[in-house]
Amino acid sequence: MNKLLVLSILLLFITFSLFAQDADFFQPDSIKKEITAHQINTNLKIDGVMNEPEWKLARPSPRFVQVEPYQGKNPTFETDVRVLYNRIYLYVGIFAKDSLGRKAIRATDFMRDFDYTRHDLIALSFDGFNDKRNAMSFATNAYGVQRDLLSFDDLYYDIDWDGLWRVRTTRTDSGWVAEIAIPWQTLRYPKTNDSIQTWGFNIYRNRRLTNEITALSPFPRVFSSLRMDYAGLLKNLRPPSPKTNIRIQPYILTSYDAYQNFDSSYQPHSTHLKVGGDLKWVVNPNAVLDLTANTDFAQADADIQVNNVTRFSVFFPEKRQFFLENASLFGVNVAQAPDFSGGSMHIQPFFSRSIGLDTSGNPIPIVGGGRFVYRSSKLNYGAIIIRQSDSGYLPATNFFVGRLSENFGNQNRIGGLVSIKNSPIGTNLEATVDGFFRLGESHSLNTIITESATSNTNKRGFAGFAQYYYSTLHYKIWWTESIVTKDFDPQMGFVSRSDVVGTTPGINWYYRGKALPVKKILRSFEPGILPEVYFQASTGKLIERDLPIWPIWLNFHSGAFFGYGVTPIFQRLVAPFQPLSVTINPGDYYYTQQTIWTGSDPSKIVNLAVMYTWGSYFNGNLATTDVKLQFAPIPYISISGEFNRNRFSGVGSGKTYSTVDLYIIQGRFAINPRIQLVGFYQKNSLNNSQNYNLRFSWEYEPLSYIYLIYNRGSTSPYQELKQTEDHVVAKISYLKQF
Repeated sequence: MNKLLVLSILLLFITFSLFAQDADFFQPDSIKKEITAHQINTNLKIDGVMNEPEWKLARPSPRFVQVEPYQGKNPTFETDVRVLYNRIYLYVGIFAKDSLGRKAIRATDFMRDFDYTRHDLIALSFDGFNDKRNAMSFATNAYGVQRDLLSFDDLYYDIDWDGLWRVRTTRTDSGWVAEIAIPWQTLRYPKTNDSIQTWGFNIYRNRRLTNEITALSPFPRVFSSLRMDYAGLLKNLRPPSPKTNIRIQPYILTSYDAYQNFDSSYQPHSTHLKVGGDLKWVVNPNAVLDLTANTDFAQADADIQVNNVTRFSVFFPEKRQFFLENASLFGVNVAQAPDFSGGSMHIQPFFSRSIGLDTSGNPIPIVGGGRFVYRSSKLNYGAIIIRQSDSGYLPATNFFVGRLSENFGNQNRIGGLVSIKNSPIGTNLEATVDGFFRLGESHSLNTIITESATSNTNKRGFAGFAQYYYSTLHYKIWWTESIVTKDFDPQMGFVSRSDVVGTTPGINWYYRGKALPVKKILRSFEPGILPEVYFQASTGKLIERDLPIWPIWLNFHSGAFFGYGVTPIFQRLVAPFQPLSVTINPGDYYYTQQTIWTGSDPSKIVNLAVMYTWGSYFNGNLATTDVKLQFAPIPYISISGEFNRNRFSGVGSGKTYSTVDLYIIQGRFAINPRIQLVGFYQKNSLNNSQNYNLRFSWEYEPLSYIYLIYNRGSTSPYQELKQTEDHVVAKISYLKQF
């Protein structure tokens, strides 16, 4: 095992030296591509048909450039973009040309903030302050489904931010058309006295049938279109001076709850009426104040269950709207990237799921609170204050988090964060210093140093992380060092494991050369080595050593993939470990697991992904099967199923033989992007639980909703007793912007 680890690290540095010069990696162009906006005095009808004469007044966009699959080549299909504006709206009209017309369009569902890998789409990115760091992104697919987000340094994202804007689309025999109207009140830009402004601007298109990605202004494919130092320019804008910009969103909710076979603390039947709401005041283009009272999250997506057989804690993402807005300012973290680079360790000093949810994910009432955020090209700061009601055995609790960061140089940042959790039980305090340093276009360093103190236990703990990346068109190299002491207790944060010192280097190689077989089908060959070593911080002893090697990883032009990996593992358990109710005693364990992971084109009507892992596991064997199948005959209907099976053979102190199955079925049925019925069913043999969730939503006005929700959960912790709970919710909210 030691030889394998040394070999992997050696290969990492050999590859680094072989590719020290990446000729295909390019810097931002000093001559920017430009689109000139044209001012009008009329209001346009947003219907997806660009037949108003005003559209002919706007200049067409320059020709787009390929990003994928052939960086820098001309696009196979042209995209025409025109920009108009009046005193209320910025209008963008897009004609995504395609000789196959409607037949070429791919879309698998009508979910807002849809998975961009499954759809034809156009995305607009605005840098209103021209700081080349921050972006507001608005995207649509060919059916007018919306996706929007806020990006900061192309590193942190508020993916679930929902802006107020409108889009309508039409599909024709020669392509598809999108008309977009974005109120100036939704956009962020400097104060002006009717002076002409120029913004950073980029446009991204994915023609999903061939998975061809093009952009107005080219950027290296290892980045995204949100790297605004590569963006083009949107010129001749004369936006109105920002005025009073207040959004209120009151709601009224009625609910019915029923419990069976629970203890006396639960009422068998009860009904509730609840009134509350949110207020957003854009104090100026840089500052936003949010207030919330009697906060409700009934419409938030329920968590999808996970059967975890690793020693890492599972990270469940935030799904509640109030906490999603501006989450990136407070959500500084070091974690594994979506392509599994960076290592498995994850620390986030502030994680909003610590507020309003118990350790099982059950909601706890929030009385109210507020959030203030200020962002500029140089300075960012903000604070969140929340009052959580008492709930059962938990007393009422106050939460505070404060954040300050300063930008300097070429996309560098240093900052600090303080979080305080206070209740009659005690006070937990965490103080953090962090930094992000862009050491050139390819190099970056992300660091966190944080300390916690808890009054009722009189314990103090420390954690520190440093994560280095070197990314080019041909490879990605990383090295992450981490330490988490035994007494580190981030009660308002998240850490995947404690009492460890971790070293997680790695490399992914991206090969697209002439030696690639069947290049018309294969896009890239991407093998990787991802070693991880952990010592126990309190004793200095080696407790885990993994060497995941993926000698085969093939990406196809369609978006399909195939990979094979093998992982030799050493684990030293210093305490009993209980994955899925199997008890494993302390001791030293050596074992090896193999994985096959494959998936078909995710944009097709029927798409499938399968991961199968098998091999030894501690003192026995484990085979894990994950299957995900989606059937989307038309974009208005999407049905998907997931199956997870863990089969233990001779594992643990009792040489356990057991099988744990998890079934998940989800469906989405839409009349249009604004009227949808969504449901899912989960069954877990681990605790004999079954859960149902049905949610009807109607967006009758932009960001104003009517919801009808039904939840049912049942579990049999003891075979002779079945507990069930039913919840029915009706909720209406209305958004008004002044």
